[in-house]
Amino acid sequence: MAGVRRRRRRWGTYIVHLSVVLIVLVWTVPTIGILISSFRDKDQLAVSGWWTSLMTNDQNIIGRTPPPSSQTEDAGQYVISGNVLEGKGGYVTKFGVRIANPTEFDAGDTADLPGGAGTLTINRDGSYRLVSPTPFEGSSGRRIYYTAAVPPKFTLANYDKVLHSEGIGQSFLNSLTVAVPATVIPILIAAYAAYALAWMRFPGRALLLSIIVGLLVVPLQMSLIPLLKLYNDVGAFFGVPAKTYLGIWLAHTGFGLPLAIYLLRNYIAGLPNEIMESARVDGATDFEIFVRIVLPLSVPALASFAIFQFLWVWNDLLVAIVFLGNTEQQLVLTGRLRELLGSRGGDWEILTTSAFVSIVVPLLVFFSLQRYLVRGLLAGSVKGG
Repeated sequence: MAGVRRRRRRWGTYIVHLSVVLIVLVWTVPTIGILISSFRDKDQLAVSGWWTSLMTNDQNIIGRTPPPSSQTEDAGQYVISGNVLEGKGGYVTKFGVRIANPTEFDAGDTADLPGGAGTLTINRDGSYRLVSPTPFEGSSGRRIYYTAAVPPKFTLANYDKVLHSEGIGQSFLNSLTVAVPATVIPILIAAYAAYALAWMRFPGRALLLSIIVGLLVVPLQMSLIPLLKLYNDVGAFFGVPAKTYLGIWLAHTGFGLPLAIYLLRNYIAGLPNEIMESARVDGATDFEIFVRIVLPLSVPALASFAIFQFLWVWNDLLVAIVFLGNTEQQLVLTGRLRELLGSRGGDWEILTTSAFVSIVVPLLVFFSLQRYLVRGLLAGSVKGG
């Protein structure tokens, strides 16, 4: 029986480790994909996934020959020549003279143009020769269709475009101005409230805690407009402008307080009772106990909530637009990056680069505080008082 139990524990350990590895892969693979895509060439990114970034990719390309004014005469034939791969690298595998069949001919073949307008030859190295017995006419060149095998290409142009965009620095500072106070303020308020709910006896404590737990499930979208109206009414009474940093700090504080109080209260309630009683016997007040004992012991829980709150505020766009606005001097980083994408969001190279630029700061915050994260969450979820 002992051997059977040991085998079961061993298999249980393997399953746990495998589950952890799968979870890590699920969370990290998309981030790796965004990072790789942010360095890829725009044309390659539009036609192939990041997992093919180290392989040669086939791209169907529409090119255009120079205008007829560049034609030359050779042995009674009129010729337009050039190279479709100039600056792109790779080699041509197929080409066509009709958009309906762009891979009709192999590289090196000679194809007849529609309507007997001449012939087209595209070689593997990209050189082409457009030949006609009569002069080419018109003001623009002829379209040519070809498939090119293009080697992997990485570039810093995407980052250069994003980081040197007008207003990006101001938007970065705006996001920091919003995120740091909107993380610190709810932690300070929630820590006081959590200590009171955990260790101080007063009427209605259980009801107050129940209300806080209920607020955890209130959708932000449902309370956003009522909260904005209330803030504007109170601000008008005291003469405070509507679109200020104070408004967005208070908004994020209100949305973050229920989770902060619940998490910190459960953690603080699990602290050893003997320490509290000894401090009271020595004549310490509740404020002294909170500052000198509770806060130092609650660093894991405080850091856990700080990570969640900072990530939420840094990546927020909706609350920032509603409470702060979207003028040039008020736009946060998420809003600025959204504007870089254009109205249809078709610039994939900007999308991936912007995504990675926006997560650099949250990653730094997470890795600097991650050693407290598991301790704080586990303690806050299983301890109670």
